[in-house]
Amino acid sequence: MARYRGPKSKIARKFNEPIFGPDKVLEKKNYPPGHHGASKRRRKQSEYGVQLQEKQKAKYTYGILERQFRNVFKKATQKKGITGEILLQLIEARLDNVVFRLGIAPTRRAARQLVSHKHITVNGEVVNVPSFTVQEGDIVGVREKSKSLIAITESLEGHSHSYSWLEWDESQMAGKLLNYPAREDIPENIKEQLIVELYSK
Repeated sequence: MARYRGPKSKIARKFNEPIFGPDKVLEKKNYPPGHHGASKRRRKQSEYGVQLQEKQKAKYTYGILERQFRNVFKKATQKKGITGEILLQLIEARLDNVVFRLGIAPTRRAARQLVSHKHITVNGEVVNVPSFTVQEGDIVGVREKSKSLIAITESLEGHSHSYSWLEWDESQMAGKLLNYPAREDIPENIKEQLIVELYSK
């Protein structure tokens, strides 16, 4: 599937979660989208259906395509530890996600655009690949020429920089990935074990 660019509220209603951020539509219509709305009787989902939906929710949340997601999962299985937790850690370490977490961009979609347009640096070098994996100790910052961009300054003004695995230097407009986050520190409501079970079939 191509990257989703349609109505965000429709996807949020599908999973009954504000996966793209706060959504007033979700409060008014807390049932899945569809012609029959809330009145439609829905069959109980199969085990496979539940697992597939969890994977789709993760892909929509982080804005990752199927092939990319599968490749990240493959890397996770090759590392020692709990596969599901490592999977989320690797996704959290994507450059677009780190830019979002640091508050340089208000959304992951906006973060991908900043990276693609060469506004972001890693250890002083411009990197324009959103899926680039940030390593522990790497410095992710805003390119010198881009520090005055209104989109970036406004995003930073409204951000609290509250993630324990990231360190932010306001004067340099740059942040450091101190370590990969522990599962309890990742705020997304994703049941990663269901994803592992799906790919393990």
